[in-house]
Amino acid sequence: MCAASASPDNLVLHMKNEMRNTKYKPVDYQQLRVLTEAKKLASASAELKIRKAMLTSKISKEQTLIKQHKQVWWQEYQRLNEVRCKMESEIKSLLNEENIGNECLCDLTNFEQELSEQWCTYLKNVINPVQQLRADLKYRQHHTLQHSHPHIECNSVKVLEEVDFVKKQLKTIFERLSLEQQRIENDLSDWSIKILDHSLEEKTNLLSELPIELESLECPCPDLKSSIHSEFCKFTQKYQKKLQDFDLQLEDIYRNCQLSEEDHWIYQAILDQYPGDLFGRRTLYLDMLQRYFPHKSRHDLIEHEKYCDQFRFAMEQRKILISTWNKNKKDFTQKAVLTLIEACAAHEMESTLAKDKKKQQELCADLKAKVLQWRAHQEEVARLEMEISARRREKEEEKEKLWKKKELLQRAEKKKKIKKYWAKKKQKWQEMEMRDLQRLEKLKKLMAEQSLKDRERVKYRKELLERRLMEKKKAALQEAHEDKERARQLEAFRKQVAVVAQFDPVRMMSDTMASKARMGIEIEEEFILQKPLFTLNTYNEQQIISDPRLRFELALREAGLHRTLYAKEILPKISPRKPPRKDMESTAFKI
Repeated sequence: MCAASASPDNLVLHMKNEMRNTKYKPVDYQQLRVLTEAKKLASASAELKIRKAMLTSKISKEQTLIKQHKQVWWQEYQRLNEVRCKMESEIKSLLNEENIGNECLCDLTNFEQELSEQWCTYLKNVINPVQQLRADLKYRQHHTLQHSHPHIECNSVKVLEEVDFVKKQLKTIFERLSLEQQRIENDLSDWSIKILDHSLEEKTNLLSELPIELESLECPCPDLKSSIHSEFCKFTQKYQKKLQDFDLQLEDIYRNCQLSEEDHWIYQAILDQYPGDLFGRRTLYLDMLQRYFPHKSRHDLIEHEKYCDQFRFAMEQRKILISTWNKNKKDFTQKAVLTLIEACAAHEMESTLAKDKKKQQELCADLKAKVLQWRAHQEEVARLEMEISARRREKEEEKEKLWKKKELLQRAEKKKKIKKYWAKKKQKWQEMEMRDLQRLEKLKKLMAEQSLKDRERVKYRKELLERRLMEKKKAALQEAHEDKERARQLEAFRKQVAVVAQFDPVRMMSDTMASKARMGIEIEEEFILQKPLFTLNTYNEQQIISDPRLRFELALREAGLHRTLYAKEILPKISPRKPPRKDMESTAFKI
């Protein structure tokens, strides 16, 4: 209920009736004014700091932009200087060395001499007096600062009058020179526009004219030539219409351009200064354009940039159209020339075929007479050949009889020779067999002796092996006995040192020696013997000696037979206890 009584309506009634309340205190307006003044000062200082920061950032941004502009300007200056030196050297070489006696080049050299003389007179009459006057004024200023006299004031008035007179003279000279410069530039621009228009008209006329190749060629069929001409006219009309559309588009763009020709030239020169691969190129050249054209807004410059891009794109499309027109024209002329040549060739072929037909009929009549004559000759030749072949057959039969007799005699002689050869061959084989049998008996004797030696060696090895096994068994029994004795002694020692632990809760809850050692408390550092880095997995002596190949090789080595043919033959035939893997099979003896 108390909370409900302290509602906004009750508070308003209290204020209207001027009734005091213990919750509200009187307001100290002086203190509030002081607080507001302090807040205003703090906000003003903060605003001043923000403005200073913005100003410094603006200045730093301006300085970085100026540095970038300087760098680009210096690169462009170097490039233009190189181009200028190159062009001057080319012009000098052209004027001095090549085309001696050409009237145009002689006029250019005379004009260059005239310009150099005019420049020398300009330096002598205008620049040198101005520099002399400037040096005189500096000297007088220095002299007046050192010696202040009243008559110097009169001289200063005269000097100022003289300076004003020189300024007026220079102003008139510069105005005259600027007018002359503008007149020359206008003449050059008019001539360049005329030359460009003339070149463009020549290009379009050349493209629209019928090629000389088609006019010079003769065609037996006039309809074909007229159809080619009409097709070429349609082809040129289509491209001329597209070219006119591009020209109208360029005129519209040029008409909508807001900058004058001189301003546009400056705009293009500034854009050319900044290369296409430069970082932040657009911001840089827009900033430079705003510096050059302060009377133009950024929006106007961007609009002009759009117009320039449209103009450049239209020009590129126009160049592409002309190049495609030229290419298609060449293709069309090639195809037309080929068709005309083919038509001429077909006409000539028809005429030659008609001539050949007449000649062929005449030749057929001549050939028929010749064929009849040739047939009579052939019949006579066949009769004569039959007679000659009969005579030759008789002679060949007689020769064949004589050859058969000779062949029988030769066969009898060959049989005798073969019998003699086989007799000699049998004798050689018998001798070789006797030698092989003797060698075999010797080898068998050697093998028998070797087998006796091998049996004795095997017996010796068996006895030696049994002796080793007995020694191993004795050593194993001895080791087992020692292990039992050691276990018995350890058990006895364990019983001696056995301790019965009493009930000790403190000791039970306290740290053990092992935990202290793990934590590193109250222990000395111990020397820890490290394990070996690698484990060795290899064969022992018993496993190596148990291989029958090694044992047989040792036996042959002891007998001095390890390099004989017998050893080479027998060693590969001995198989190991375990058959080797296919990838580990040895190829040492497979030779």
